[in-house]
Amino acid sequence: MMTQLSPRDRRLRSDLEAMQRLQEQSSIIRFVASAHADLYTVTFLGSGVWRDPASNEVRLRHEHVVTIGLTAAYPRMMPELSWRTPIFHPNISAGGVVCLGGYQTHWVPSLKLDELCQMLWDMTRYANYDVESPYNREAAIWAKSHAASFPLDNRPLRDRFETAAPSTAAREPFPGSSRSQTSSSASMPAAVPVGAAAVPIVPDDEVIFLEAEVIESAEVEPVSDILFID
Repeated sequence: MMTQLSPRDRRLRSDLEAMQRLQEQSSIIRFVASAHADLYTVTFLGSGVWRDPASNEVRLRHEHVVTIGLTAAYPRMMPELSWRTPIFHPNISAGGVVCLGGYQTHWVPSLKLDELCQMLWDMTRYANYDVESPYNREAAIWAKSHAASFPLDNRPLRDRFETAAPSTAAREPFPGSSRSQTSSSASMPAAVPVGAAAVPIVPDDEVIFLEAEVIESAEVEPVSDILFID
């Protein structure tokens, strides 16, 4: 007799199938799932930024790793998110805690795992961020001064499937939050002070792709202007 799956197990299986389809449609996302499909290590291959603590410089980075834990309370409760690689973003703390705005307090159980990954990719590339209630205030100050250069990567997550760029998520990424300005500029701006310290952007001049690995450094041009749309 076939064992009947619980509602949670059916959801875990559905999410895994959706993630497999997403990976087939994307050159950006890669993931590894646990045996029970309740823990994911997700890698995004694309442009984001981090700040070098030694030099205080904001640099481009092209590989980003986040873990997603689907707890026993999922999907009734929000997954546990932890950013594993350095990132400089208003809504991600220095310790890797991710804020999803209104979803933090009003999680929507119907939000699927592949949709969540879309939101995380948009955060990575600065297509979506909120500077009004930041987890990282220095990143928020930096973002306000560099909005004209966002998004940092114009590709939609399903870049093998979609032809238009940039894309917008099917849902409002942060309910009640501001969305970044979209710009055709691919250059990175010079930095502005954060507190008493300057936070310059140091681009990576040579980006060498070796299959799944990226060796990076950056060179960039400055841009300015800022526009926020609620």
